[in-house]
Amino acid sequence: MRASDALDADAVRRWIDVCVRDLRALRAEIDDINVYPVADSDTGSNLLHTMTAARDGLDGIDGTHAGEALGAAATAAVRAARGNSGTILSQVLRGMAASAAETPVLTGADLVAALRAADTAATKAVARPVAGTMLSVLHAVCTALGDGEHPDVTDVAVLAAKEAARALADTPRQLAPLAAAGVVDAGGRGLVAVFDALVEVLTGARTTVPTCATDRAGVDGAASPRTWEVMYLLSGVDTDAAAGLRRALSALGDSVTVAEAGAGEYAVHVHCADIGAALEAGLEHGRPHRVRVEPLLTPSPAEPAVPADRAVVAVVHGEELAAFVAEEGTPVLAVPAHAEPREEDLLDLVTATAAGHVTVLAGGVGLTAAAERVTSRPELEGRDVVVVPSASPVQVLAALAVHDPNRRAGSDVVAMAEAAAATRRAEIVVAAEDAITWVGRVAAGDVVGFIDGEVVLIESGETGEATVRAATGVLDRMLAVGGELVTVLTGADAPDGVVDVLTDHLRAERPDVELVCYPGGQTDAVLLMGVE
Repeated sequence: MRASDALDADAVRRWIDVCVRDLRALRAEIDDINVYPVADSDTGSNLLHTMTAARDGLDGIDGTHAGEALGAAATAAVRAARGNSGTILSQVLRGMAASAAETPVLTGADLVAALRAADTAATKAVARPVAGTMLSVLHAVCTALGDGEHPDVTDVAVLAAKEAARALADTPRQLAPLAAAGVVDAGGRGLVAVFDALVEVLTGARTTVPTCATDRAGVDGAASPRTWEVMYLLSGVDTDAAAGLRRALSALGDSVTVAEAGAGEYAVHVHCADIGAALEAGLEHGRPHRVRVEPLLTPSPAEPAVPADRAVVAVVHGEELAAFVAEEGTPVLAVPAHAEPREEDLLDLVTATAAGHVTVLAGGVGLTAAAERVTSRPELEGRDVVVVPSASPVQVLAALAVHDPNRRAGSDVVAMAEAAAATRRAEIVVAAEDAITWVGRVAAGDVVGFIDGEVVLIESGETGEATVRAATGVLDRMLAVGGELVTVLTGADAPDGVVDVLTDHLRAERPDVELVCYPGGQTDAVLLMGVE
């Protein structure tokens, strides 16, 4: 095959062709490792069917406009997508197409932007994203690519393929059913093949990837108790209605995707026991057509699936923090600021691990209370679910830092609880209104520093400078009673350079203290800090 140093329409067409070729060759292998969410041995077939439709959608597309080629492939893929994995793959193409719609030839920077758009589109389509799936592989690729300049499109493709293979190898550590079966995620394996195909088109060189399975023991019979896979296209739907449909289907079953196909049309997918209810949910939000229903495997009563011994999950406020926790291998539920998680989402977070003992790390007082409420739900009967209380996400990070899967479960819970409790917490917030505190009057727009929930200082003036003064002041107060490690989570409105200021301040005043900073993305605080 001729290599290419540009991603134009011809290269896109050849990329899709190679994807079809490789997915056809890998179909049986990917089907064989299909463990999660249902061991129905069709992920490879679904990926191949979806990408074959994308290839057929390119018939008649001429010229060198990559955006148009991607658009045609994506439209065909969305309309023909099969299964959860096929729907997600179609959204990868759709996100890329939307980003590159006006781009005749993609540069490296264009390809990075397209992949980031693919990540957003694919994640948005899934009602309850789970760590350890093809979404995790895609997100890891985008994280590795970052926001920097990448002028060479081939370099981007090579880096994406390398990171995808690395992330694929991590999936068993993120998802207990994969670890129990000794396999990597089937959908993620297919996505690696898609990235490898792009490298081949741009370089002319074939690439090798890790094997799918290391030990197949335990896979047979590990299917979901739900019995039908329901798929249809839904016309006449707006964005708000699509969100409502996701909620309605999530109440009926799992593996829910509601993926935008354009022009008010969505591709719908759900695993559930009630076919009629799934169709009625669609009728309430639009016009279902091209309905497909397929049976799923049911577990053998003689050989029930053996759950993994134990797992740790987290529930936190904010997408950025949740993404960071997920990248560290912990299943996580992201909840909007000031909101409480739905009980169904918490139940899914716990049950998706297939573990007999689950420790829940909840990053806030309200999140802890919500998690504790679901521990007595009948759906969790037979599982030992323990909630480690935390008042701040910095305490969740402290607990995760001491988690040791080789300890006895009880000892590990105690260690995590002690680490969370021993972490002093602070918040730097911008006051939304006037108030009276025990340290003085606060005016709207002032920056307020809290330690363990109590106001300790107030700074007025320009918000960026006041934030820096408040952060260093709070940090000094916390370290006055000791500390070896400071963790900082930067909020969505954190001023530029605040991390550098804190780094320089500690280097000058407390060189013995280690500082680690992560993007938290929280909207209710400019900075969150923890001291251990």
